[in-house]
Amino acid sequence: MMRLAYLLPCLALAMAGAPALADTITLTPTDVGKSFTLDYNGFTGGGTIDGLAGQTVFTLTGVSGNSYTFGYTVNNISGAPITGSRISGFGFNTNPDIAGASSTGVFDTVGTGNAPNIGTVDVCFKGGGGTNNCAGGSGDGVSLGDSTSGTLTLDFSSPVDQLSLSDFFVRYQSITGAGSISSAVGSGTVSSSTSSGGSSSGGTPVPEPSMLLLFGAGVAALGFARARSRPARPLALAA
Repeated sequence: MMRLAYLLPCLALAMAGAPALADTITLTPTDVGKSFTLDYNGFTGGGTIDGLAGQTVFTLTGVSGNSYTFGYTVNNISGAPITGSRISGFGFNTNPDIAGASSTGVFDTVGTGNAPNIGTVDVCFKGGGGTNNCAGGSGDGVSLGDSTSGTLTLDFSSPVDQLSLSDFFVRYQSITGAGSISSAVGSGTVSSSTSSGGSSSGGTPVPEPSMLLLFGAGVAALGFARARSRPARPLALAA
């Protein structure tokens, strides 16, 4: 019983671990007109940054040939203690992989590659030109309290019957009010999606593989402990 009492808190701790939000938007050509909203936090390698926040809204406006076209809106909704910030870019991963992309509006520079504290991403859209990767800075974007809109087009090597977008992020620069931190990133969580048929909440919490392994180990250990705690059955002796 003591062994079981020790394992139960460990199992509860494993189950209580915060899940990783694997928010994925899946679209088909029949979803033209559908919009989805993402809310972004703010963080660096040292942790989250209070008050740093952004929001994007994407609307699928057309599917033609090998291309999907979207309207986008980027909102800089940072608040206290942040006194200044600029969203200088945003991006995401695609499945299948894109063959190319283009955009209009403030975020008219297309990049790909590594994003700080995010990893390698398939495509990003930056303001103010600069390098065509997702790690470098840019001189334009959306300042605190402002918003901007534009369009973006994703091109593929062949027609796509089903497109998935995931791992959404934004890049912050010119940050004030966060001590010595002047740049950061934010990961996006789908807060809602809308279409002509109505609206629904988006975002599916999916436990990280490490959490699944920990949970499985806890269940296995609990079963082992219970088996050990059962009294041994006497063996039947042959007459």
